[in-house]
Amino acid sequence: LDVVYNASNNELTRTKTLVKNCIVEVDATPFREWYQNHYGVRPGKKRSGDDEAAAKSRSVQQKQAKRCVGRTLEQALADQFSSGRLLACVSSRPGQCGRADGYILEGAELDFYKRIMNKKKGKK
Repeated sequence: LDVVYNASNNELTRTKTLVKNCIVEVDATPFREWYQNHYGVRPGKKRSGDDEAAAKSRSVQQKQAKRCVGRTLEQALADQFSSGRLLACVSSRPGQCGRADGYILEGAELDFYKRIMNKKKGKK
């Protein structure tokens, strides 16, 4: 977990303080495992013919096939999965108990924050 951007104050980014609406970089492993169990497809993996064939029941295979019908994964999100890090936004106000809720950035919001972070890197 790493705070990479905060719109209100750069000091909060430097000190890695978790506040509401800060952008953090999280490990992609638990999300990758969920995606693989839910859809039966490993995200961020290049299309290679050799997939590990795990023993799955026919009902699980049918569920995964039904879920894959409308499944699309954006290229920017697939790139993040392959790098092992995902950008997320903290949507709650983290307190002293240590719990913080949030969501994974995707779509226009992901493009916006990537563009801003690249602009900041260019200034240094």
